[in-house]
Parts: sequence; C-alpha cells; structure tokens
Amino acid sequence: MTTLIYSVRDSTTMLRRDIRHAMRYPMATFAGAMVPVVFLLLFAGVFGHALSAGIGMAVPPTGGYIDYLTPGILLMTACSAAEMTALNVSTDMTEGIIARFRTMAITRTSVLTGQVLGGLIRAMISAVLVVAVAVALGFRPTATVIEWVEAAAMFAFLAVAVSWLTVSFGLLAKTPAGANSLSLLVVVLPFISSAFVPTATMPAGVAWFASNQPFTPMIQTLRGLLTGTPIGNDALLALAWCAAISLFSYLWARNLYNRNRAA
Repeated sequence: MTTLIYSVRDSTTMLRRDIRHAMRYPMATFAGAMVPVVFLLLFAGVFGHALSAGIGMAVPPTGGYIDYLTPGILLMTACSAAEMTALNVSTDMTEGIIARFRTMAITRTSVLTGQVLGGLIRAMISAVLVVAVAVALGFRPTATVIEWVEAAAMFAFLAVAVSWLTVSFGLLAKTPAGANSLSLLVVVLPFISSAFVPTATMPAGVAWFASNQPFTPMIQTLRGLLTGTPIGNDALLALAWCAAISLFSYLWARNLYNRNRAA
C-alpha cells in the first residue's frame, strides 16, 4: 500500500478512537454542543430586540435579527467544537498514551488527524442542532440547495481550520487547563466581528480590527449564502483565511508533536 493509503487507514482508526471517547463521556459532548445553542437563545431572546433596533437596515428583512445572528452563531459552533479538540489532544499528551502510539507502526500525524476529523463531526452535528433551534426561533433562510451545500462546505473548511489551530494549542499547553485557556482565543474572537452587529456600528479602531480579522469574511460568506445578503469578495477572503490557518496550524502542530519527547 502507498503512504497515502496507510495515512488514511491510520487516521480512520484514530477517528474511531475519538468517537469512542465521545460516546464514553456523553455529557461532555452534549455540553459542548449546547454552548452555541445557549448563545443563540441568549442573543436572540434576550438581546435580539435591542440589537435589531440598533442596527436597523443591516437586518435581513425575511426573519429579522435571527437571520442576521444565526451565521455568526454557526461560526461560534465550529469554534466551540474546536475547543473540545484542544482538550482531547492535551489530555492524550499528558496521560502517556502518545508514548505508546510512537512505538507503533502508524503514521505519526494520524493521531492528530483523527482528532481533527472528530472535531469536524462534532461541529457538523452541533451546526445541525443550531440551525434547527434557529428555525424554531424564526430563522428563515433563503438559500437554494446549491447554496446550502456551499454553506456546509464553507462551514466544514472553517471547522477544519480552527480544529488544526486548537490542536496546536493542545500540544503547546502543558495541561488541559492551559489548552482550554489558549483555545478561548477562537471562542472570544467572534465577539469582535460582524457576528452580532455590523462592523460599521463599532468605534473606529474596533471597527477596523473587526473588519479585517479572519472570522468576519467567514461570517459574511455564510450570511450571504443562507440569507441572500451581498457577499462580494468575502468568499475569497474567507477561503484564503481558512487555507492559511489550516496550513500554518498543520505545520505548527506537526512540529510540536514531533518535537515533544516527553509524550
């Protein structure tokens, strides 16, 4: 068999291991999936009326503020799933199982790839739950079948990118608590984006940062695909950011994993 086939086989094995871990601790998996739902309920049900009045014409006309909000919550869904991936990686590194994996005839990076694939599956399941709750709250997407497929692909690419980044955080941190702290970066950053209000409504300095950080074009792309708002060049920026984050994070994670002799 070729190296690629071995890598796919070993990554699939590690994915099955990650799924078994998730099934062994269902409450942790459930809690991770519920975090974006709680944010959705909080911003739609508690802050939605005030925010909708404040941003005016930026709200899509079909379903009100919930239509504006849901794409941003979807991005946070990917970030929440990636945070759990960081914890899983850090736990593996501190429990000594990686030392055993290093003695086995498996592709070295398959240990990390399996975690990323597991994070992707968790993110996709959580995204379905978020959309279902959003629809119950009044979300009315205008996307065609093709646009739904494109939105799902964009979301998957985003989930893989942030998962590789948090894998690096999990390898960099000395403890699971440290990995959790580092991963808060990807959870907090969406708050300074167009997830909840348009960047034009923010103070000048904050607006510049929010407009130029990676998550804003990703949110705008999802919003455009799902609700029909203009996308412009945000789709290209979103794909470029996802590709750059994925490549950088993969190389960083591989270097950290190979350099870690304590594992």
